Amino acid sequence: MPSIPPLPSFRNQSRTAVPRPRIPVPTARAVVDCGVYIDGQRLPGRFTHQAALAEVRSRAAGFVWIGLHHPDQAQMADIAETFGLHPLAVEDAVHARQRPKLERYDDTLFLVLRTVRYVPHEIDAVSEIVETGEIMVFTGPDFVVTVRHGEHGGLTGVRSALEAEPDLLRLGPGSVLHTIADHIVDSYIEVADSVENDIDEMEEHVFTPRNLITIEAIYQLKREVVELRRAVAPLQTPLQQLSQNPDLPLPKEIRRYMRDVADHHTAVFERIADFDESLSELVSAALAKIGVQQNTDMRKISAWVAIAAWPTMIAGIYGMNFDLMPELKQPWGYPAVWSVIVLGCTAIYVNFRRHNWL
Repeated sequence: MPSIPPLPSFRNQSRTAVPRPRIPVPTARAVVDCGVYIDGQRLPGRFTHQAALAEVRSRAAGFVWIGLHHPDQAQMADIAETFGLHPLAVEDAVHARQRPKLERYDDTLFLVLRTVRYVPHEIDAVSEIVETGEIMVFTGPDFVVTVRHGEHGGLTGVRSALEAEPDLLRLGPGSVLHTIADHIVDSYIEVADSVENDIDEMEEHVFTPRNLITIEAIYQLKREVVELRRAVAPLQTPLQQLSQNPDLPLPKEIRRYMRDVADHHTAVFERIADFDESLSELVSAALAKIGVQQNTDMRKISAWVAIAAWPTMIAGIYGMNFDLMPELKQPWGYPAVWSVIVLGCTAIYVNFRRHNWL
């Protein structure tokens, strides 16, 4: 009979995993809201971003406001293709972690703002106090695209408040830019108020006698103030440009509103700078108080050591067991030694108490 060839063995052959193709997530998954605004009023109904822009351009009036939350690269590319956004600005909007800035690409403005949120915490606990995020705003002649990164800083309330002011909406996309900037600066003020309360409570804790001082908590608060300052400070230049540069594609009335936002921003930035200085002084005061506490503790330890040295000395003398110590054989010897020990310790104790060492 003919021999049957053996079956091939796959035991030692490596298996190469075939990567599954990544299914793109629809752009609609990143869209929080999309509205069409004509003559200060929002049109009823729901629109995709393509349909909304087509509706506005067919009417040759109004603008589109689309809000996105943490879009990926493919979703943002779809939005950029529809609205004609610059690739450099789109890259910043996808990767986030940008400093507040204002850039112009032809007739499109790109504004980056840092959002902040106060996190409630215990005053003596080391934990996060200020949480930050980002909002990017694209404004063109007939559209506004907002991109939000982070779990806070939602613009739903901002949109509702702006829709209640049709006169402001009639000013176009610049009205949305102003309202968002004003909302962000107002949130800076709220966070600054909460941080100021923390600093006041920390000062009271540090300067209250007999309170235990945790330098780590002060340093944590100082670090969070630095984080807050980094989020707030760079916005000063973009706000000045928006309020003072007549070459930007913004209505004159919007620039006037922006001046008010810039004034509020300057005020809150100066407060935050004062927080940093106050905390530096508070750290110095806390360290000085710790030094005083250590000196006080050392004096107390030294005083008790001195008190303990008196009976130790007497016990050491009588522990030498010499024969020529006449009081050893006297009946009053033992009570006399104890009397000397008690009287000596009492005298030393009273002297230290008189000098506030105990």
